[in-house]
Order: sequence, then C-alpha cells, then structure tokens
Amino acid sequence: MRIERITAAAEVHRAADLFDAPPLEAATERFLTDPTHHLLIAYDGGDRPIGMISGVETTHPDKGTEMLVYELGVAPVARLQGVGTALVNALAEIAKRNGCYGMWVATESDNKAALATYRRSGACEEMTFTLLSWDLT
Repeated sequence: MRIERITAAAEVHRAADLFDAPPLEAATERFLTDPTHHLLIAYDGGDRPIGMISGVETTHPDKGTEMLVYELGVAPVARLQGVGTALVNALAEIAKRNGCYGMWVATESDNKAALATYRRSGACEEMTFTLLSWDLT
C-alpha cells in the first residue's frame, strides 16, 4: 500500500467510490487549490484507490492551528487491514509538519469502525458533545 497527497481532480474522480457522494467539480478544485486542505488516498499494489482521508487546518487567534479530520473512507475490500489507521497517521504527520498543535475528529458514537480506527492511531476520547447544525441550502 502507498499513500499519496492528491492535487489533481482526476485522482479524486478515480477514487469517487470512497466518498459519500460523487465529487463536485467546483468543490474539488477549490479544495485541492487551498494549501490548508489535505486529501490523501491510499492505493493497493494494483494502483487501485482503497482509502481516503481529508483534513482541514483551522486557525483561531487564541488557539493557533489544528487539523480537523474531515472525512475518512476505506473500500469494503480493504477494511480491517490497517488502511484507515495508516491514513490517519499520515494526516497527523502532515499536521505536525505544518505546526498544528493538535488534530481532532467528530464521529457518530455508534460508528464502531471509525472509533476503533481513531483509537488505534492514538486518539483519546475527550468528552461527549452535542452537535448542532444549520441547513443553509
């Protein structure tokens, strides 16, 4: 397995099955051109995309910069093989290299696979929280 940072929209579309929905052209271009946005794709030995993780650096005046794990996806055929953990660790390395003081993620409390992956890669559960959202469409 190899992990690459993606900068070309063609690679995003080649890995479209790893995303929740088909990638949008304008959003893909905007994401890829922002240096604080990171997309990593894991490839198997046959050069097939088998996992992806996206992260966004966020900066606040009184906190500095941290990495948000935005999304993690692993192809069903590649699950339970360490792909997710390797992707999380690769994103953490980018965060460290870019001076982030920490990295965080939110996931559903019943998402056992995600929780196990994040814990295997060294994440600690800090607290429960309530998520509130706005639908702006």
